[in-house]
Amino acid sequence: MTSPAPNILVVEDDRETRTLIAKYLRANDCRVATVQNGREMERWLGDHRADLVVLDVMLPGEDGLSLCRKIRTSSQLPIIMLTARGDDIDRIVGLEMGADDYLPKPFNPRELLARIRSVLRRHAVSFGTAPAAATLSFLGWTMDCRRRELRNPEGALVVMTSAEFDLLQALCERAGRVLSREALLDLTHGRSAGAFERSIDVLVSRIRRKIEPDPHEATLIKTVRSGGYLFTPEVTAS
Repeated sequence: MTSPAPNILVVEDDRETRTLIAKYLRANDCRVATVQNGREMERWLGDHRADLVVLDVMLPGEDGLSLCRKIRTSSQLPIIMLTARGDDIDRIVGLEMGADDYLPKPFNPRELLARIRSVLRRHAVSFGTAPAAATLSFLGWTMDCRRRELRNPEGALVVMTSAEFDLLQALCERAGRVLSREALLDLTHGRSAGAFERSIDVLVSRIRRKIEPDPHEATLIKTVRSGGYLFTPEVTAS
């Protein structure tokens, strides 16, 4: 990793797992803080800046999924969920709550570090190269690809996860072309992130809820049977 080191908050109630993660990440040039539950997480985030949160699903009191949803209502802070099971349904629920990635337990700390690096690169914070200056516009909507901000036709900021922003940007840059789920995975998550094609459907559903006049009758992001997705508006770049 390059300087400055990213600030990682680990929310994990199991002491052994918490210590293992913190020790490994610190040995790999990360600044790490650890807390045991949602109450401590909210207190820490109120006083400090984090570049990414590693959030366990099974926590005492308020669980990780609820905490993820709470963070996502007001922040684009990257979140990687730790799940006790690796079933697709658990992964899908985590994505629907706004997580950027997931990792089933037990896991190799080396893989967690790779996921953190991948998410932070996509989110363009702390390290990695930010995208070239560009603005993409469609139907009054504006995507600032340097600041990674989406604004609606009224100019209001629309909160998006890094995964949502990446996917919408990929669709906008290729407006009028049918993109398969496999192609979208390669353009956004990348195979090394361990993403799966169903995650694209989840992300599209979340984006539709934010930009479509009627998410149930999508006109901006159309589903093409046996093909993938098509972004229909004309997009201008500047």
